[in-house]
Amino acid sequence: MTSRRIVLAGTAGFVLSLSGLGRLLAADAVKQGVRRVKGEVSVNGKPAGMGTAIGPGDTVVAGPNGDIVFVAGRDAFLVRANSRVELEGKGGSALLSGLRVVTGRILSVFESGERKNIQTDTATIGIRGTGVYVEAAPEKTYVCTCYGTVDIISRGDPKERETVKTKHHDQPRYVMAKGAPQMLMNAPVVNHTDAELILLESLVGRIPPFGSEPTRY
Repeated sequence: MTSRRIVLAGTAGFVLSLSGLGRLLAADAVKQGVRRVKGEVSVNGKPAGMGTAIGPGDTVVAGPNGDIVFVAGRDAFLVRANSRVELEGKGGSALLSGLRVVTGRILSVFESGERKNIQTDTATIGIRGTGVYVEAAPEKTYVCTCYGTVDIISRGDPKERETVKTKHHDQPRYVMAKGAPQMLMNAPVVNHTDAELILLESLVGRIPPFGSEPTRY
């Protein structure tokens, strides 16, 4: 019985390895790295340019006039001015496991599959394959689940949490800092567009669930 368990465990590990390899091969079919850059933007302290590779372990900083669009694996991102974003992986893996948004604004589209997390000072956002826009500041985080499902957890009070399922910017939230009277609050749709989501999804060979034409608000 023991040897059978060892064989099964080894087989499971092999299957997981193949799964990771498959995702890496799929990512290779998508053009990686920086796809647009304007103004002052750095990756690991060096100026970013077209084609600059960005992946787990890298830090992206956009200055006051900066703006950058990049692809990492099967996920795509738009980082706005005055932002600092750190990309994370698990155990040195080349596969992205999440982001830490230290400050600023980022629009992201994630492929379905393995869960990823976005961390800010006030929130942990569990991603299940979705489009999501985040603005991070010390006193609050703005989270718009543009489509898909996310788990939002207050870092100031982890008992305060919510699973948000949306089709089209239906339930934006503020996640407040510790000590606020209310940790999770309704919010409006601000500072991101359907056209930007369509652009990001197109870079990784997908169409957002609302289609290829932006909605006019």
